[in-house]
Amino acid sequence: MDMERTRQLIAQSQQGDLEARSRLIEDNLPLVHSIARRFLDRGIEFEDLLQIGSLGLLKAIQDFDLAYDVKFSTFAVPKIMGEIKQHLRQSSPVKVARSMRKLASDALRVKDSLSHTLGRSPTISEIAAELNTAPEEVVCALEAVAPVISLQSPLGGDEEDSRALEDIVTVSDSQELFLLRQALEKLEPEERRLILLRYFAEKSQSQVAEELGTSQAQISRMEARIIRQLRHEL
Repeated sequence: MDMERTRQLIAQSQQGDLEARSRLIEDNLPLVHSIARRFLDRGIEFEDLLQIGSLGLLKAIQDFDLAYDVKFSTFAVPKIMGEIKQHLRQSSPVKVARSMRKLASDALRVKDSLSHTLGRSPTISEIAAELNTAPEEVVCALEAVAPVISLQSPLGGDEEDSRALEDIVTVSDSQELFLLRQALEKLEPEERRLILLRYFAEKSQSQVAEELGTSQAQISRMEARIIRQLRHEL
């Protein structure tokens, strides 16, 4: 759509023309899709991201000042992105205490220091000994600040192995399915059930939380940890 036509629709929409507003939303949905994809690894369903981004688009349509010679898409991008970021801040799946964040920061600092001293990656016990704390505390702290990992993240650490877990779930190769089955069998029953519900039954985190009798925040955290474990096994 050309710029002049877009500005005309914006003017009509700001005057209450719902048809013009619908046309603007439809024409700019690819922009919302593009921005929403950047946040796929934040533990929120893509459909939810689209709805939040569309709300930002609506605000952009309403707030756009026709007196300025600016492309609407240039104005809309920060509005859409800001709406999504604000939602992520307000509904973060994991609230990490300040003391936990500090312990994680200290653990990462000690890990780097010991890596240089030992010439290898230190164990959790060695890090905990340096910090004079229990290994379990170090594990919990590092787990709490670990980023949520997307199912689309590559399993391998190099460019040659760029497969993601979802690729193995959907392929029919018997060897890969056998390896996946072995990795799943190493999980606790509740962990295995979570993965089966999420990626085989294709249920949302909210649906899984309801079925397992827990919160979506707990499911999000468990899922991130399990995916990291599966990535390591595979």
